[in-house]
Amino acid sequence: MGKRDDLIAHYADDLRNKCGIEPDMDLLTKVTIGCGPAIYDADASTVAGSQEHELETVKNNFLIKKLGLSDGPELMDAINSVIETYGKSERNKYRAVVYYMLTKHFGKESVYG
Repeated sequence: MGKRDDLIAHYADDLRNKCGIEPDMDLLTKVTIGCGPAIYDADASTVAGSQEHELETVKNNFLIKKLGLSDGPELMDAINSVIETYGKSERNKYRAVVYYMLTKHFGKESVYG
């Protein structure tokens, strides 16, 4: 297995054990690949759930640009809900896991068709 496969297995483990979600491995793989090289960078691979500008970046770059959603208060509500599910005290909230949960939340799996 390559490094990416190891990371995907780690993300699946986080979804199961920290979020209580059984992952769709095909979608998780596509979301992870969609994150690009960020998954290999210690800082870029995680989402700082307590930093407002970081959450704005997730909203603008992922929800609006990638998933094609319209801006509105429900976007930030969804991000906060995902951070809550992951666990506010969880130090490493992996970007691929957060993006996966947001994709499922909005039913936008077709973006990764």
